[in-house]
Amino acid sequence: MTAAVFAGRFAGKVIVVTGAAQGIGRAVALRAAAEGASVLFVDRADFLAEVVAEAQGDAAGFIADLETWAGANAAMRNAADTFGGIDILINVVGGAIRMRPLAEFEPDQIDAEIRRSLMPTLYGCHAVLPHLAARGGGTIVNVSSNATRGIHRVPYSAAKGGVNAITRSLAMEVAGQNIRVVATAPGGTEAPPRRIPRNAAGDSPDERQWMAQVVEQVTGSSVLKRYGTIDEQAAPILFLASDEASYITGSVLSVAGGDEG
Repeated sequence: MTAAVFAGRFAGKVIVVTGAAQGIGRAVALRAAAEGASVLFVDRADFLAEVVAEAQGDAAGFIADLETWAGANAAMRNAADTFGGIDILINVVGGAIRMRPLAEFEPDQIDAEIRRSLMPTLYGCHAVLPHLAARGGGTIVNVSSNATRGIHRVPYSAAKGGVNAITRSLAMEVAGQNIRVVATAPGGTEAPPRRIPRNAAGDSPDERQWMAQVVEQVTGSSVLKRYGTIDEQAAPILFLASDEASYITGSVLSVAGGDEG
C-alpha cells in the first residue's frame, strides 16, 4: 500500500528530521518534503546525500553526531541558516544496539544504549528551543518506543522511558511559548535492511537467539499479531507534527498494533 501524500500540508514550514538516512526517519523526511516542507535531513551516515537527492521538494542534508550537544546544536544552526528558521523538529535517531538479558550487558554497553537512544532527543530538544521561540512557537515530535515494556533490551527501554518523560515534562514547560511537544511510540516495524547495522560488532549466536525471542514477544504482545510498516509509523508522526494536531501536546501515542508498552 502506497502512503497517502497530503500536498501542501507543510507548505511554508521548515522541518528538521534526525536519523533521516534510513528507516522511519528517511520515510518521514521524504514525505515531509513531498508535502511542501523545507527539510533538513540530519544523520551521521556518509550516504546521507543520496537520500536527500531522492527528495521531491526543498531539502538539504547535514551530517552530525547527535549523541553530542555540539552535533545537535550545529544541526539546528545549519537548518536556521539554510532555511531562515525552524518550525518543527522530529527526533527519530535512536535504536537498540544489542538484544540481551540485562545481566548479560557490560557497563559500557549500557552506557552506549543510553547515549544512542536518549541523548540525541534530549540534546535535540535543548538545541532547537531558541529557534522555535524565535518563530513564535513550533512543534517537537519525539520518536519513543513501546519497548518501555519488553524483554532483552532494558537499557534501551530505560532510554525510551526517558524520551517519554522529556516529552511530557517539556510540553508543560514550554506550552506558554506556543511550543507543542509530542511523541509516538512505535512497536515492531518491518524495514529494509539497514545500511549501517545497529551493532557494528555483529551479533553473537546468543544474541541472535535473544533477538528471536524479542521478535516472538513483540509479535505476541501486539493485538494485531504483526509488525507495522514504515509508512504506518511515518503517518502518525507527520500527523502529530502538523497543524491538524494543534490541540495535542504532552501525549505519547502508541503505534504498536494495540500493544501500549
